[in-house]
Parts: sequence; structure tokens; C-alpha cells
Amino acid sequence: MSLRHQVELVSVFAARPGGGNPAPIVVDAAGMSDAQMQAVAQRYGHESGFVLPAPPGSDCDYEFRFWVPNHEMSMCGHATVGAVWLLHQTGHLQRDRLTIQTRSGQVAARITGVTDEGAAVEFSQPLGRVEPLPEPQGSEQAILDALGIDRAQLAPLPIQNACTSRVKTLIPLVSTEVLDALQPRFEQIEAVCERVGSTGLYPYAAFDASQQIVDARQFPRASGYPEDAATGIAASALSFGLLANGAVEASTRTITIRQGRAMNRPSQISVRFSLDAGRVDGCWLGGPVCFEARVGAES
Repeated sequence: MSLRHQVELVSVFAARPGGGNPAPIVVDAAGMSDAQMQAVAQRYGHESGFVLPAPPGSDCDYEFRFWVPNHEMSMCGHATVGAVWLLHQTGHLQRDRLTIQTRSGQVAARITGVTDEGAAVEFSQPLGRVEPLPEPQGSEQAILDALGIDRAQLAPLPIQNACTSRVKTLIPLVSTEVLDALQPRFEQIEAVCERVGSTGLYPYAAFDASQQIVDARQFPRASGYPEDAATGIAASALSFGLLANGAVEASTRTITIRQGRAMNRPSQISVRFSLDAGRVDGCWLGGPVCFEARVGAES
């Protein structure tokens, strides 16, 4: 293939300079093969996003695809925000409302404002599903062993599986100090996730319950790296877990999920429920984006 596809690096959900989750993005990925997309993720070691023309008849504006070093992902929150932000920055967007085809289905994205740092972007997720673990007693012990903690370090809430696009296992901890001190046995994570039907362990702890601020860490099942600095899909799942447990309001009030501190990449994800006739029917996720560099091209 003679075309060369520019890779641009953005940091998404950054709480301060140096924070956030890096995302290599190709805003014109038409013609790229699966192997070339995966090679980008392998080269940079991060979840990577690729913007393609919408499939014919889809009534979408674009198709987005996502890869981690080990495999393709059906959906990636921070790469979605980063890609829409870059499309806006480069003048590709003709309006501030988009419909995007992903492997997990259609998502909406919208520009809610523009600042000196660029567009403020949100994307949608459907109503979350929250379920108990399969075989709870044995599964819970396997999770505790993988995280290197005991039951005394759990908050008095259930460990649950939650999903908007991908299943995440929500593990409530008694304090942010316990969360920060976690030293997982990473060699056990994949087997534990397979056992409970999850794509990642997402331990969390309330930082300020009255302000709906929660801290979390993400240990993915098998992405090719041990921890994520910011995980939008997990944050949306956590928000529905918090709602199911009565820890947040069924309103449009912002829920703040903080992540990445243990990696020295502090991140902040904003989640707001969407309501239909007073009932929660989904959510919107967003957060800041900053441009890092044009880091290469794929031929």
C-alpha cells in the first residue's frame, strides 16, 4: 500500500499536565489493514483509535476501530474522545453532533463547547447492566488473591460485574489508601477475569461521597499492558454500579471518576446520566484532551 497514515498522539482525561491516558489516533485510516492497525498499538503500547468512512447504509458519520497491542477492542472511551477532538481540531467536523459506528454498536458524540484547549467532547453509553459474580464465594476469593488483599480491605458493598460496552468487575475498597497501595499479582489477572466473565478488574473507593467523586484503578484482562491510566468504559460501568448501590443520584449531576494516580498519570473522567421521563436510560462521558505530538506514519 502506497498511502501513509499519520499517527497523532493525544492524552485524554488528563487531570493535570502529564496526566491522562495516551492514545495514538489515525484520523484518516481508510485503507489500513487489521495488521497495520494492530502494529500501531504494538509500536506505541497504548489503546489506539482509527477513523474510517462510515459503512454504507449505516446512517453514521464515521466508523471508529480500536486496537490494543494484543487484539482489537469493540469500544474504547478515551480513544473515542481523542478521535472526535482531533477531527474537530483538524476541521473535519461539519456539525457538533455525530453518530459513530463501532464494533460494539452505534454511539453518539457531541461537542459541548470550545475552549483554548480545543473542543469539549462527550460520547454516549447505553443503560448499564449490573450483575452478581458467578459462583460468588470462590470468585471473590480469586479476585482478592489476584489483588493481594483480604476481605477486611473491602467496603461493605458487593463485588459486581457491570457493563455498558464491556463487562468490568467492580471491587469496592474501604479507602483510597488501600486502593493506592494495591500490588496486584498480574500473572493471575487474566485467569480471574476469564473465570468471572470480565474484561478487567476495576477496584474503587469513595474519595468524597457527597461530591460523587470516586477513585479507581483498572487492571485489564489481556491488553498487553498491566494497568490503564484512564478507562472511560470502566468508568461508565462503575457509575451504574454506584447507582445500583445507592451511592450516587439518579440525576444528571456529574460523577467524577479519578484514575491513574498510581501510574503518575492522574486522570479525571466525568460521567452524567441521561434521563428519559425521569428515568436513567444511559450516560454521557467526557473529559479534557491535550495534543502531544505527531509521532509517526504507517505505510
